[in-house]
Amino acid sequence: MIRPGDSLLQYENPVLVSKSTDRKLPKGRPLRVSPQQPADSAPIPPPPKPKTGPSGASRLDNEEILNAILPPREWMEGNQLWVQQVSSAPCTRTEVVNLEELLDRKMQQMQARETGICPIRRELYCQCFDELIRQVTINCAERGLLLSRVRNEIQMTTAVYQTLYESGVAFGVRKVLQVEHCKTDMEKKISDLEDENQALKKQLNEKEAKCDAIVEREAEKRQVEEKKHLEQIQFLKKTNQQLKTQLEGIIAPKK
Repeated sequence: MIRPGDSLLQYENPVLVSKSTDRKLPKGRPLRVSPQQPADSAPIPPPPKPKTGPSGASRLDNEEILNAILPPREWMEGNQLWVQQVSSAPCTRTEVVNLEELLDRKMQQMQARETGICPIRRELYCQCFDELIRQVTINCAERGLLLSRVRNEIQMTTAVYQTLYESGVAFGVRKVLQVEHCKTDMEKKISDLEDENQALKKQLNEKEAKCDAIVEREAEKRQVEEKKHLEQIQFLKKTNQQLKTQLEGIIAPKK
């Protein structure tokens, strides 16, 4: 069961509405129920209707407006439906001061952050604002209705900003995931290019080694050919010299 002390908004004592789960009173209307009675007690007849004058009618109108602005809260306990209305008791200056002290104490107990986004601080201030609306509505229903409009506008604006914030966070998350995906693709592409570069370097080294081997083989072959050609030239020169000497020997006696 929800305890009245859980909220800064003041509530009356809980009232047992029904023991079945299929009966609920609509929110925002004054309750016409009796508090829970012991099981062995006799039914208590409803009290006579009070004779209300203009002030009594105004008080009932204020209660209806109060229930419309701050609907009663309902909860199930077993198969029993409990309803708890906001308090219609007027507020004094001391109670306002106590409300401020209670707000500060709950902020400390629940470790609400003083700056930035804090759901706990927001919930406590919403409860405090509802309590102020309740106090003002009891004295002047019109001011209470106007404050209710201000509260609804603030809540709507906050909801819009929260939606924008969530949309921005979702957009940022999508962009981060997209960047991570692109980063993974780029890393894979860089890895493939590096592998291809290494393969091309390996092919280049093989071609350079093959080219060096061909150059060395051709140089050796050229040296062998040059040596062979030089030897042939020396042989031809020697043969030519011998033939020249023989020819001179043949020609010389004739003179």
